[in-house]
Amino acid sequence: MLGMAARVIREARPRRGFGGTMAQDGSRKVYVKSYGCQMNVYDAQRMADVLAPEGFSETTEMADADLVVLNTCHIREKAAEKVYSELGRVREMRRDREAAGGAMQVVVAGCVAQAEGGEILRRAKGVDLVVGPQSYHRLPALLDAARVRPVVDTDFPADSKFDALPQPRPERTRQRGVSAFVTVQEGCDKFCTFCVVPYTRGAEVSRPVTAILAEVERLVAAGVREVSLLGQNVNAYHGEGPDGAAWTLPRLMRRLAETPGLARIRYTTSHPGDMDDDLIALHGDLPAAMPYLHLPVQSGSDAILAAMNRRHGRDEYLRIIERVRAVRPDIALSSDFIVGFPGETDADFRDTMALIAEVGFAAAYSFKYSPRPGTPAADNVAQIPEDVKTARLHELQALLDRQLRAFNAATVGRTVDVLVEKPGKHPGQMVGKSPYLQAVAFEGRGAQAGDIVPVRIGGLGNFSLLGERADIEPDRESA
Repeated sequence: MLGMAARVIREARPRRGFGGTMAQDGSRKVYVKSYGCQMNVYDAQRMADVLAPEGFSETTEMADADLVVLNTCHIREKAAEKVYSELGRVREMRRDREAAGGAMQVVVAGCVAQAEGGEILRRAKGVDLVVGPQSYHRLPALLDAARVRPVVDTDFPADSKFDALPQPRPERTRQRGVSAFVTVQEGCDKFCTFCVVPYTRGAEVSRPVTAILAEVERLVAAGVREVSLLGQNVNAYHGEGPDGAAWTLPRLMRRLAETPGLARIRYTTSHPGDMDDDLIALHGDLPAAMPYLHLPVQSGSDAILAAMNRRHGRDEYLRIIERVRAVRPDIALSSDFIVGFPGETDADFRDTMALIAEVGFAAAYSFKYSPRPGTPAADNVAQIPEDVKTARLHELQALLDRQLRAFNAATVGRTVDVLVEKPGKHPGQMVGKSPYLQAVAFEGRGAQAGDIVPVRIGGLGNFSLLGERADIEPDRESA
């Protein structure tokens, strides 16, 4: 999971269609705010691709928008409530815009839309369209209909949205950078007792191999060097291959690695129950597979894992980590943790802390348990007091922060290959990404976005590693 990310939509050609006022250049403006996971970021980009032919240009200011889209996350109560708070602000801006003779359409998309549907229209006045994550490819038609009356579309259509989505123009892909997300699998069949994903995203569905290959080839042709394959349970991927057989994630990744110009492949999010022998082996024998694995465990207590319906135990998780490290000793590990799950005792929490201490994580996402309506755990009578959850979360995050700092500190003195992404804040500086997903700022003479250069790490910044290129002599002119 990732925190909130804002995306805006740029470049468009004017066309008559759904409401909004035309700017002097013939375009309309749209503001898209995306909350939650990487898949929501991908979905926001694809919404941009859908809307581009409708004549929209970007704005970074919500008040200037003819169309506001909130692409929402429902994984925690706090995330859902943020949407309603934001809608209050949107309503005020819409009122001001209309008073000045303008217009604004408001869309709630994503998982909150899927889960709450018409309730959003009842709670938040001024919303024109509520659209689930399986229907956003129909945005133009839905927005046309919403000019007459508010529309709710949270169906799971039989046709794949991916078949209907337009392809982004190469210049749009280049604007998005040298790394790209590619959704290969959606939905979940695991039914963890705390999770709404099976209800908001549906059953597990995998895209065909040929469609993924075509998308990745287009991205690489436009300058992308790294792709992250996305899925709610990405390692359960079972898409139809060109031979008619169901391909696994390792087979897909090995085929993608043959794409000329594609240097790096990542995947997220995985379930421990789907970490098979072939996927583990891939980390040791596929150079394009980055040494970074996000493998959520949620708890270190067998009792809590059983109550969560995680379908694995503590020892099973630790054995998977041991096997992955055996084939790739330098791998960086990331995970998800929930504290204060119903019934969690002090001993259960200690088991989680002990697991963290034993594994040693380079990164992690951690949260207090949040009851989600419609999930089995929400009805559990053994809810944990909020102050206890807060204290446990602070203790857990303090340990994870120490591990993160230790992991970064261990990089100092090493030389790592950095995928160059963009110029840094200072003259001559470039910023990129290490194989371990660390941000790296370095003196970048001669480096351009898309290059992969060796960087000697010399220190730690507030939010990144600091280094210098190891393949050229330092600039001594000022000495």
